[in-house]
Amino acid sequence: MGINYKKELETAAKSMILVRQPDVLIKMIVRTIVQKVKVSHAGILLHNIDRDSYILTVSRGALGLKIPPGFARLDSDNSLIRFFRKHKDKQIFKDGALVYEEAKKCLSKNIPAATKQLLKKALYQMEIFEAVVCIPSYFRQDLLGILLLGKKKNGRKFGRDELDFFIALASDVAMAIRNARLFRELEIELDKKYHLFIHTTVALTAAIDAKDRYTHGHTARVTNLALTIAKRLGQKDRKVFDEKFLEHLRIASLLHDIGKIGIPESILNKQGALTEEEQHKMEEHTLMGVNILQPIKELEDSILGVKYHHEKYDGSGYPEGLKGNQIPLIASIIAVADTFDAMITDRSYRRGLSKDEVVEEIKRVSGKQLNPQVASAFIELCQEGKI
Repeated sequence: MGINYKKELETAAKSMILVRQPDVLIKMIVRTIVQKVKVSHAGILLHNIDRDSYILTVSRGALGLKIPPGFARLDSDNSLIRFFRKHKDKQIFKDGALVYEEAKKCLSKNIPAATKQLLKKALYQMEIFEAVVCIPSYFRQDLLGILLLGKKKNGRKFGRDELDFFIALASDVAMAIRNARLFRELEIELDKKYHLFIHTTVALTAAIDAKDRYTHGHTARVTNLALTIAKRLGQKDRKVFDEKFLEHLRIASLLHDIGKIGIPESILNKQGALTEEEQHKMEEHTLMGVNILQPIKELEDSILGVKYHHEKYDGSGYPEGLKGNQIPLIASIIAVADTFDAMITDRSYRRGLSKDEVVEEIKRVSGKQLNPQVASAFIELCQEGKI
């Protein structure tokens, strides 16, 4: 029973939509051709934009016939490349496929001398690759790649339905490669912007730390500790603590005290206890942080940590007096990390507690001020010497 090429094309097209990496996509296409059409070998020369050359990216087939990937590189002035770049394939053959046997016959026909000379050199390149068919892959007028096909294993010539399949597949491949490249470029651009955002965030936290001379490095320590606790919790429940959650937590931890930018230094650096009025002013830093960050839609999940990291498990915290599981987990993790660093750090009005003393205090307030699940993970890490 023959191959249903229409069905194979639809299957390949569906698969292409899901693939975002050009190399993976090309390997999949070449493997499909070798397996379905039973060719001795196949490969794809793919355009390298930086070098403006065409590199054999993937090669499949019998050992001894296939050329190692990356081994062959054709410059833009190569005759095979120029033949397709100048669109001579469509001028001579209409359908775009360069079939070696048919092309050989064209050399005896009445075609322009320059075209004939170029075709002759292109056929020589095909001989080097032991290719009997070349199918170009265009995006608009740009040549993205060339599919090289060896002989069929049964020794027969390629039929019209097979050539039409390759041509249609090449067209779909061009679009898929273009989309995959654009997707990758977008990922790179987003990655650059994300790193710029993180660097800006770190600079902001340094500005906050600089305002409060007694908590220098506090933000970095809280961030590292919060992530360590979250990873331990994640070992117990992977559904909740995925990579996205960790990223939101990292940003929230870095920015948890950003609202202190709006608190007077006279309050931040006061030696001794705060008055009731000063305490109220200090407590405003959570909502100030929310006001600063709210315009940035992408920080929606991280803002929960900024807003609620001073809420207490028994409902006695601020700004809203949330209790128990009403408090977002991201905020509960920051709360434990923040509490630990606040107690262990020397302040102007008291010496920091020892690690053992802090652990005992966190045990005491677990289930009252702090989420017991998070506090338990913290205590485990301390007992294992990981904090």
